[in-house]
Amino acid sequence: MGSWPFVFGFFAVMIAWATINTLVLARVFVVKAFDPYPYILLNLFLSMLAGVQAAALLIAAKRADAISSEIAVHTEKNTDDIKLLIQDITRLIEENTALTSEVKKNTDLLDEIHLHVANIGKRVGAEMGRFAPGQSPPGPSPQDQ
Repeated sequence: MGSWPFVFGFFAVMIAWATINTLVLARVFVVKAFDPYPYILLNLFLSMLAGVQAAALLIAAKRADAISSEIAVHTEKNTDDIKLLIQDITRLIEENTALTSEVKKNTDLLDEIHLHVANIGKRVGAEMGRFAPGQSPPGPSPQDQ
């Protein structure tokens, strides 16, 4: 009922009704029209159509309200789920940040330890890295003495 074909079809029926009753039957065939000029029968049909349209509009409105209600419930549930997921992601990011700072701190400490061990090795005259694992380092070179 809410489409353009219905509207144009409705107007076509109204114009055909008036034309048939006023011009064709009364003037061409000189027969008494089945619904003369005040168009009482047409008025009756239009009143019945209005009643049916009102019921159809109410039914459509109830259906639209039910659909809107379902969408609202679904949206609320999804919003709650998304809030929980955001909280989980935020917690995971905080944990990741804490772990990353721990790794950075430990890496800095390891670099410092490595620097100290290298300095100690230079002081005692050890030839670092010039002997295979499991072998003892070579003795001090004559240049170091």
